[in-house]
Amino acid sequence: MDPELELRLAAAAATLRRGGIVAYPTETFYGLGALAADERALDRLARAKLRPEGKPLPLLAADRAQVDSVAVLEGPAARVADRLWPGPLTLVLPARAGVHPGITAGTGTVGIRIPGSAVARALAASAGGVLVSTSANPSGGPPPTRVDEIDPALLRELDGVLDAGPTPGGRPSTVVAIEAGGLRVVRAGAVSLEDLTRACR
Repeated sequence: MDPELELRLAAAAATLRRGGIVAYPTETFYGLGALAADERALDRLARAKLRPEGKPLPLLAADRAQVDSVAVLEGPAARVADRLWPGPLTLVLPARAGVHPGITAGTGTVGIRIPGSAVARALAASAGGVLVSTSANPSGGPPPTRVDEIDPALLRELDGVLDAGPTPGGRPSTVVAIEAGGLRVVRAGAVSLEDLTRACR
């Protein structure tokens, strides 16, 4: 990572630790981040994004230790994670006690991934905790691949932007729940069903 980007990343992480909201790049689009443990920041993020109440917030982690801090990852789900993380795959897992109800929306589960983007992983590591990872657009709008595509009204609500250049775009992360009966695809995306099925074996 080049020194200038490292400086911007450190500044974004400091903003998150102070309770701020930051736009940052993932392996697909730019996302909105706040520390998942910061209740006030989560409330601000939901208002800024005009997100409907009762909708779970997806999460992003730097590594398996961060995943384990908020979710139970074991059995077939752990095998899938071993084979397909880091990458654009969100696993729906049982939430640990203490996870903010705005994240679980009463489901008792969290959707979480370790992203393919090294910048996003480094941001979560530097910020010191799991991040919210919802796309950087008002609810219903197109997700941006560049900072200059972020909706100006949304941009005014943010405390920082980590600009690391354009992201690849494409399909969003695949969202999967792994249940007793097998795989349940909640949202089709960048990881194919064939890859998921192979990873479960």
